Amino acid sequence: MSLPDAVAADDLEVSDRFSFMAAVSKTPKKIQFADDLQEFSKFPTKTGRRSLSRSISQSSTDSYSSVASYTDSSDDDSSPRDKQQTSSKGSSDFCVKNIKQAEFGRREIEIAEQEMTALISLKKRAQGEKPLAGAKIVGCTHITAQIGVLIETLCALGAQCRWSACNIYSTQNEVAAALAESGVAVFAWKGESEDDFWWCIDRSVNGNSDWQPNMILDDGGDLTHWVYKKYLNVYKKIQGIVEESVTGVHRLYQLSKAGKLCVPAMNVNDSVTKQKFDNLYCCRESILDGLKRSTDVMFGGKQVIVCGYGEVGKGCCAALKALGAVVHVTEIDPICALQACMEGFRVVKLNEIIRQVDVVITCTGNKNVVTREHLDRMKNGCIVCNMGHSNTEIDVASLRTPELTWERIRSQVDHVIWPDGKRIVLLAEGRLLNLSCSTIPTFVRSITATTEALALIELYNAPEGRYKQDVYLLPKKMDEYVASLHLPSFDAHLTELNDDQAKYLGLNKNGPFKPNYYRY
Repeated sequence: MSLPDAVAADDLEVSDRFSFMAAVSKTPKKIQFADDLQEFSKFPTKTGRRSLSRSISQSSTDSYSSVASYTDSSDDDSSPRDKQQTSSKGSSDFCVKNIKQAEFGRREIEIAEQEMTALISLKKRAQGEKPLAGAKIVGCTHITAQIGVLIETLCALGAQCRWSACNIYSTQNEVAAALAESGVAVFAWKGESEDDFWWCIDRSVNGNSDWQPNMILDDGGDLTHWVYKKYLNVYKKIQGIVEESVTGVHRLYQLSKAGKLCVPAMNVNDSVTKQKFDNLYCCRESILDGLKRSTDVMFGGKQVIVCGYGEVGKGCCAALKALGAVVHVTEIDPICALQACMEGFRVVKLNEIIRQVDVVITCTGNKNVVTREHLDRMKNGCIVCNMGHSNTEIDVASLRTPELTWERIRSQVDHVIWPDGKRIVLLAEGRLLNLSCSTIPTFVRSITATTEALALIELYNAPEGRYKQDVYLLPKKMDEYVASLHLPSFDAHLTELNDDQAKYLGLNKNGPFKPNYYRY
């Protein structure tokens, strides 16, 4: 049966469509596809592959992900360190990709403010008192619209801020530009090299001879480590450190154990609001966002292994299980392993299952969790990514060898190809997936940012002697205050104890309602 060129199948009447389809189904002619003889399981050839000789900075500027500004120019590969830029106010004390993107960044920050009502509420309540007046805060975190809201809140409360990025891929360039335009000394851009990363941290600490930090807000411990190693005199004058990540907290405890922590530090990672929201609930949503955006993978029926069943691992496993993936877990902690078993996950050793899994996700904060031996044994097409903070969980360095070829597919997505043609899909070069390949929910970031702001206020204003040279948890009363600030978003109303009930429970009617060691 033939149709005139001007008539499409969609234009046929319903009765005609059936006869049209019947005629097509009876036609003996076979449709010939161009790649009809190609086997889908056959490994690709080496033709056209790019060589390995690429630096981190080169690979990270090939293109930009959906996280990056739509105003970014992939054609502009010059380093911001080579540019002379000045804000509209005449300041040049910053280093960002393009200060002209500030207007777009301002819009991003304004959008984030709509979901960060608790932080805005704190800002309105406290800005008259200026509890951070005189505070000079040096920060090293992800620089996103949500962090922009935090930094501007700290400034409104009286602080002066200088900032760098804790991740070479997570900076939103337009947000960094907006902060620089507003007067914050920001040193960060998406796609920094390793040398750029440490240069930016150094400039944030020591880029202004008239400015010396007295507070640190860190995510991962790199800033604290740099100040301790390079600027010991500055380190000794710091009034307080606030650390938000598992990795950074671990490094603080190491300093404390070695007797080298000469400043009070607040561990906000283990506050209940941070643990549950930023780690569990955030990762439950952002793991899928990162994987979908970067690989377009379908999870139903996929074999997935999640290394680590802490709060991050729990969130990842819950999301993947809900989409029909077959999820396995590795664990070193028998309590977490038992929790995984009770949720229906099989707890295994990575070596036992590495040959059959389709996706490998690390969530431990440790190093060399996935080694070259594991990578050599993975099946063709296996997706490998990291949801833990540190970029040491996957031994990416072992893949930068002459016999392996790296092929950039899209921003933050590389094929690493073995001599026999096998390839794995490596995301963000082993760095944090949900901030390199996607974004995290603004509401979750509001909870963490509010916690950090309160921790900075507490350490900065604490009377002498309240905090010694040690690592402290956020006081439970503050943890509960952070939660209470976010309840209006859900139109939630708390029940109040009467005097008799409070006496019976041995509690103050206004809290805290949980002991300081309570986490879950």
